[in-house]
Amino acid sequence: MNKIEIIPAILVDDFETLQDQIELIKLNTKRIQIDICDGQFVPNASWPYRKPDNNFEMLIREDASLPGWEKIDYEFDLMVNKPEDVVDDWVSVGATRIVLHIESKGNIKSAVEKLLGRVEIGIALNIDTPVQMINDAMINDQIQFIQLMGIDHIGFQGQSFDAKVIEKIAEVKRAFPDLPISIDGGVSLENAQDLIDAGANRLIIGSAIFEAESPLNALEEFQAL
Repeated sequence: MNKIEIIPAILVDDFETLQDQIELIKLNTKRIQIDICDGQFVPNASWPYRKPDNNFEMLIREDASLPGWEKIDYEFDLMVNKPEDVVDDWVSVGATRIVLHIESKGNIKSAVEKLLGRVEIGIALNIDTPVQMINDAMINDQIQFIQLMGIDHIGFQGQSFDAKVIEKIAEVKRAFPDLPISIDGGVSLENAQDLIDAGANRLIIGSAIFEAESPLNALEEFQAL
């Protein structure tokens, strides 16, 4: 079995906090997911929507870079409406993977087509969203992985894990046997092995790392699974 990929997830209000959290772990991980919430698709708003600043524009123009960009691959989980309008910006910021949410308002197929050949493309499904929606959107042969949400209300860290996602892993594996499966939301040391045993390939972990007494130690515990 291939080793499970452990991906720390950061959801913050401002760029300074983003930098601080990246600094905590950047020497001990090869990939970080940054959660982007527009306050419309999900009620919560995160950087750069909550507190607009010139850092985002500087990153787009490549006048600045994310910390550790030479060694860290960044993926952006775009919990936004009309992702087709913003995906180019996130590629410019430095994305190597981008996650799009099938339930978002807008043209998901257009967003996928804009990203083809530029980054790895993942489609996220809420816990009660039918897997068939990926086929209905006619993007099933254009994506490289599927992200299943393990919580009921996305866009917030620290929520309780919903075990229904374990059954959904099996459903996705039947429908898309060749695609890696990421689990995002509510992942902890208590449920991580169950998710791995069910067939998850990647664990996206936010509060269980960054709310720990030592984020670095918590990350290392997950990496030892």
